[in-house]
Amino acid sequence: MLSLDEIKKPIAYELDIFEEKFKDSMKSSVPLLDRITHYIVKRKGKQIRPMFVFFAASLCGGIKEATHRGAALVEILHTATLVHDDVVDDSYERRGFFSINALWKNKIAVLVGDFLLSKGMDLSLSNNDFGLLKIVNTAVQQMSEGELLQMEKARKLDIDEDLYYTVIRQKTASLIASCTAVGASSAGADQNTIDRMHQFGEKVGIAFQIKDDLFDFGTDDVGKPLGIDIKEKKITLPLIYSLNKASKSEKKRIINLVKNHNEESAKVAEVIDFVRKSGGLAYAEEKMITYQNEAFKILNTFPQSVARTALEQLVRFTTERKK
Repeated sequence: MLSLDEIKKPIAYELDIFEEKFKDSMKSSVPLLDRITHYIVKRKGKQIRPMFVFFAASLCGGIKEATHRGAALVEILHTATLVHDDVVDDSYERRGFFSINALWKNKIAVLVGDFLLSKGMDLSLSNNDFGLLKIVNTAVQQMSEGELLQMEKARKLDIDEDLYYTVIRQKTASLIASCTAVGASSAGADQNTIDRMHQFGEKVGIAFQIKDDLFDFGTDDVGKPLGIDIKEKKITLPLIYSLNKASKSEKKRIINLVKNHNEESAKVAEVIDFVRKSGGLAYAEEKMITYQNEAFKILNTFPQSVARTALEQLVRFTTERKK
């Protein structure tokens, strides 16, 4: 599998320009805000979302000035949701760095998240990018709904496979779908093409989330503590499948462990062992590959090009990654 640096080579120059534009789009005259946004830029992630935007634009007509604004919009609004998420989750670390709320407390973190949301909107409204704003705004709305739906269901743990897909389609896949749709829209593609790219991104996003679920059961040594989802009472695909196969008494026992003993390492290990032995991991892996193939099927409706190859490589990276 190619590394991310190798995959991004065709758009390396564009990503460098994007970095500067992203930084500029968050500027403020308030020194405290400027310090915090500088900290946010410094601890940036792998740039997977901007890569999806730029490659989608390349595939659908070419990278334009609007593509840079679209990539910045996605990243700003996503960063805002992460800042708010860390407050909601009481999380003091993200990507190995202290979270904003850990360094500047919750009140400031919430206000920074609000500021970023308004900056994203301002970037689009100032340039009449109404189509791009509509795509990303819908994704942010769905992410909030997905998160709340998951929280609601975590109380009773009554989540089936259909509901699981609804949650991850909203919570995770909507963001990747907005990246590919924004890329296509910024390149001037017609609505049919934008819709196809949105569907492609959604399939990738679902496969990406299933891969994340698998990490929780220790399929790879990712440095992620095992059972985080179980401790947070998140019912993921491997567990749903295993519970559906279990006897009534076994199902009751496992649900009781997740509900009432999710803070006890030995009990969490018991749940992980149950899922492994029930074939839950193999089933989830199979579903992940199904969604990956459906994404490729959509991608192959586009003519062969450097961008199409790069998108295929990027999809493989997101589903075959080790962390």
